[in-house]
Amino acid sequence: MPAFFPFFIGFRYLFSKRRERFVSFVSLFSIVAMALGVMALITVLSVMNGFDREIKTRILRIMPHAVLEHPGGLREWEALALPLDKVAGIRAVEPYIQGQGMLSFQGRVQGVSLQGVDPEARPFATAIAPHMLHGELGALTPRGYGIIIGRLLARNLGVGVGDALMLSLPDVLVTPAGVFPRTKQVWVSGIFETGAQVDNGVAILHLQDAARLLRLGDKVSGLRLYLEDPFGLNTVDAISQSLPEGVRARTWREEMKVLFSAIKMEKTVVGLLLSAIIGIAAFNIIASLVLMVSEKRSDIAVLRSLGADASEISTIFRIQGSLTGLMGVGLGVLAGCLLALYIGDVLGFLETRLGFVLFDPELYFITKLPSRLLWQDVMLIAGLGLLLSLLATWYPARRAGMVPPADVLRYR
Repeated sequence: MPAFFPFFIGFRYLFSKRRERFVSFVSLFSIVAMALGVMALITVLSVMNGFDREIKTRILRIMPHAVLEHPGGLREWEALALPLDKVAGIRAVEPYIQGQGMLSFQGRVQGVSLQGVDPEARPFATAIAPHMLHGELGALTPRGYGIIIGRLLARNLGVGVGDALMLSLPDVLVTPAGVFPRTKQVWVSGIFETGAQVDNGVAILHLQDAARLLRLGDKVSGLRLYLEDPFGLNTVDAISQSLPEGVRARTWREEMKVLFSAIKMEKTVVGLLLSAIIGIAAFNIIASLVLMVSEKRSDIAVLRSLGADASEISTIFRIQGSLTGLMGVGLGVLAGCLLALYIGDVLGFLETRLGFVLFDPELYFITKLPSRLLWQDVMLIAGLGLLLSLLATWYPARRAGMVPPADVLRYR
């Protein structure tokens, strides 16, 4: 038989109009199921990639790319900061003070992370300035005890610029009259909004005020490093080898390790669950080929009598099943890529037409569904679909090659 013979017959069988309707339906269902599985997997993984990128982008808007810290604080921090400021890859170095406190206003109470910063430090000022809704960073002055808080925190406490709050600190004041919690009256000097969780749990105050409130004297909690490339952390690894004893470097990846590990795990689990759809489509290919083999037993017997061997008969059905999988994967990749690229616009159109909001900005910090299409994900999903389609042809093709031509023709 000619070398192209199995390809020709397999192609003809796939598009034959003489097949039974049920066999045709099962084959069509296999293609549709494979396409839907591939499309769903590409779209969902792209959305999860988009969320991952969105979270990282929003966090890095005001979060330092790395910090240097000491358990007891840094006293002579200038001596450490000056050499680092000249290291290639480091854009800026600035001191910071961090602590915990509790803000209260008219019976409303909420715990916050206190962030003492120098409002004149360029990196932080540049990062926070575009997100200021009310007030300005320059309103933070030494001994002024002004604070800048996020919009959600201001809403939860019911405060605005100029309101006085009571700040409670996590230590006590011992007096002859007894032991009392340390408190200090502070004023709201500004309100910011970054679209991240920091809007609900951070209070920014002047570096000197933070040092007094937390009783650090001339020490700071550590140094913030801002890199030229936030995702290129090799610079931090290099300088960590030459840091003084007790000083430790932490990157933003370490700081948010739990969050990003959870996102990665969710992506893996969702990917495995949606891969089951592709697996079901592969079983449909098996069913359609088994039915096709049963329908074409007489054709197989005639081909065997004309000189086709068992391997050529098996190849015919392998090609047919592979073409079914290829069509499903191709349609799924095309539909999945288009949906992943425009899913934000599609959902926006549906929200406008149907009058509902899928993602409330108050809860999710986003107004549009993010999506990031990674071609390595597309290639992996397409490869998985084609591999399962090819494996699905093994049993039916082997069964077709074992059809005894003499018995079939005898009882025909």
